[in-house]
Amino acid sequence: MVNMRVEILYFDGCPNWVAAADRVRAAAATIGRTDLDIGLWRIGSDAEAAASPFAGSPTILIDGTDAFDGAPQVDQLACRLYRTKAGAAGLPTVDQLADVLRAKA
Repeated sequence: MVNMRVEILYFDGCPNWVAAADRVRAAAATIGRTDLDIGLWRIGSDAEAAASPFAGSPTILIDGTDAFDGAPQVDQLACRLYRTKAGAAGLPTVDQLADVLRAKA
């Protein structure tokens, strides 16, 4: 199994980025992946947001690609919403992340 790189792009005012990393770890454990390299990428300005693959905080990249396709890149510090079975949320669920990790393996 090849190491998978997961990056979480966030800005300091985001209330969800720490929990995003926890959910990625929980999703990896759920599917038995122990080879994840999880990195945090702090976006410090609107200019950095515009120059990166930032789609709102937290953006979760797997091997450089947004884990949840279809989100537009943003050029400012902004929060991101994810569609879940319970409605819009500031984070994807552990099950959603597990499905994405399985698909990207």
